Amino acid sequence: MHKLMTLALAGSLAAAFTLSLVAPPAGAQTEEETQRGLERFRQMLREDPWSNPALLDADRGEMLWATPAGPSNATLEDCDLGLGPGVVDGAFAQLPRWFEDAGRVMDVETRILWCMQELQGFDVAEYVKKPHPSGGQPVKDVGAIATWIANRSEGEAFAPALDDEAGRQAVAMGEALFNRRSGPFDFSCATCHAASGQRIRLQELPYLSDPAEAQVVVGEWPAYRVSSTHVMTMQHRMYDCYWQMRMPKLEMGSEASVALISYLVDKAAGGDVAAPGIKR
Repeated sequence: MHKLMTLALAGSLAAAFTLSLVAPPAGAQTEEETQRGLERFRQMLREDPWSNPALLDADRGEMLWATPAGPSNATLEDCDLGLGPGVVDGAFAQLPRWFEDAGRVMDVETRILWCMQELQGFDVAEYVKKPHPSGGQPVKDVGAIATWIANRSEGEAFAPALDDEAGRQAVAMGEALFNRRSGPFDFSCATCHAASGQRIRLQELPYLSDPAEAQVVVGEWPAYRVSSTHVMTMQHRMYDCYWQMRMPKLEMGSEASVALISYLVDKAAGGDVAAPGIKR
């Protein structure tokens, strides 16, 4: 008798548990309603540009650009971002690109590092040991400068200078890395970003190999992350994705990181720069 009662109770509990998985409590928001609420919140922030905390970092980046620093006590005002020494407006929209003086393709952060080394005398190898902020900490100097540079291209269409041989090779390498499954989880970037309509928890996962979706989201980086309360740059985004896949550390400014960014920006070509954006 006790055995039958135990079996019946176990069956009832199992049924209740199963029901709890498929039926939300009365009055609870559906996932779709929650997502709509989040999108309304983001839209409100976008409509009021002064509500974006990343603009404070952009202001700091502008100050850092013009302040003498490093062993050479020099500014970055002679840094060539691709349009000539000191020309910032519109430069971000045409990155990544090949730089003859450095002999490689560079994205904005890699180029800033190069200028800090060549113009200001900094040891960038030391900087890249820990280049990204922890949660709740402000974005570091290179990220602040990159945020300001990106903002100076706001509203312009992405037109990365990747049509030469070096640019095409960078894009091809980035595509290979994007789709390569590896690491302990056998993940790739494409695991999360190679189909429309996928999501993880409340976060929508854009189909980054589709130009229509890439054009919407890639131009929003650098972006202020509400969840970590700091600006996250594209180099940081690549680093974090590799960390989440439990892959080896992706070094800032490495050939692999620049190749991945080159691939994504190539897919986003024609879309508007809308940086700094606001992310969850």
